Amino acid sequence: MPVNRKAAAAAAVASLAVAGALLAAAPAQAAPTPTGDGSKAICKRLPKTEERVTKALTRLNGDAGVVGSVARLEQRVNNAKSAGHTEIQTYLNDRLTYRKGLVTTLQTRQNDLKSVATWCGTQSGK
Repeated sequence: MPVNRKAAAAAAVASLAVAGALLAAAPAQAAPTPTGDGSKAICKRLPKTEERVTKALTRLNGDAGVVGSVARLEQRVNNAKSAGHTEIQTYLNDRLTYRKGLVTTLQTRQNDLKSVATWCGTQSGK
């Protein structure tokens, strides 16, 4: 039986090599270049985007009882520190740093969306 397994393995490797060569030889199809800035679609999606950003900020700014909040993660970091789990504390602290940065990013995005909403309101007739 070992001979059959070796032959089957060799055949599988050869077929993968042939398939890879065929895929590499196929010309890549380029996406068409955009003709506009997508403003119509952005304005259409704006209410859902604003809702999603607001919901995320509400969750992140929640108290320690809200799953996904900065306060809850801070509590977990403190719990890991008091338990002496330094590796867990380091890991959670890195997540906390990212999450605090996410709050700033989402606040900036929320302000940008307000400007976009104003612009979209002026473009409805055009």
